[in-house]
Amino acid sequence: MIRVVSIAALLSLLVLVLYLPSAHPPERFLAQIRSEHQAMEEIWGETPALRILDRALGLQGAAREATPIPPTAGASAASGVDGAVAREMASVNQRLFGNSYFRAIDALVLLAAFRLSAMLEWLPWMAAFLVAAMADGAISRVIKSKEFLHHDPERFALYASVSILLACAAVVALVLPVGLHPLVSPGVVATLAVLWGRSVAHFHRRG
Repeated sequence: MIRVVSIAALLSLLVLVLYLPSAHPPERFLAQIRSEHQAMEEIWGETPALRILDRALGLQGAAREATPIPPTAGASAASGVDGAVAREMASVNQRLFGNSYFRAIDALVLLAAFRLSAMLEWLPWMAAFLVAAMADGAISRVIKSKEFLHHDPERFALYASVSILLACAAVVALVLPVGLHPLVSPGVVATLAVLWGRSVAHFHRRG
C-alpha cells in the first residue's frame, strides 16, 4: 500500500511541477514572491524578512549551478571553426533555454526557494516540538514491546501513507503561485512530525 501511494504521489507531483511553468508566466511567480515578502515583513520584521529573501537567492543560485544547462554566452574560441561552432551552440542554447517556459521554471525555483527559506526560519522555534513528537513515537514503541503488545501494521501504513501524501502536497504548495498564509509552513511541518512519530510508534518489523 505504501509503495503504491508513494509512486502515485510522486508521479502526480512530477506532472504538476512540470505543468505549472506552462500555465503561468514568470511574472506571476515573481509577483507572488513580492506579496509573500511583504507578509513576512509584517510577521518577522524587516531584517528577518531580508534574511529569508537572501537565503532564498542563495538556494536558487545553488540549484542553478547544479543544473547541466550550459552557458549561452562568454564562450571563447581558438580558431574560426571553433568560433562558428561556439556561436551556433550559443544560439541553440538561447532558443532552447531562453524561452518563456524555462524562464518560468527559473521563477518557480525562486518561489520554492523563498518558501523553503521561510520554513527554515521557523525550525529553531519548532525544534523542541519536532524532537518531542519523534521521541514520543519511539518511546511508545518501546513501551509496547516491553508490555508484549502487538504493533499495528495497518495503523503504520495509514500514518505513513498520509505523511507521504502530505509531504508531496507540501512540495506542490512550495511551487504553487497562489497566496499561502505564512503559518501554513510551520503547520505542515508540525503535522508531519506528529504523523512520523505515530508511524514509528506502530512500526512492525517482520521477523
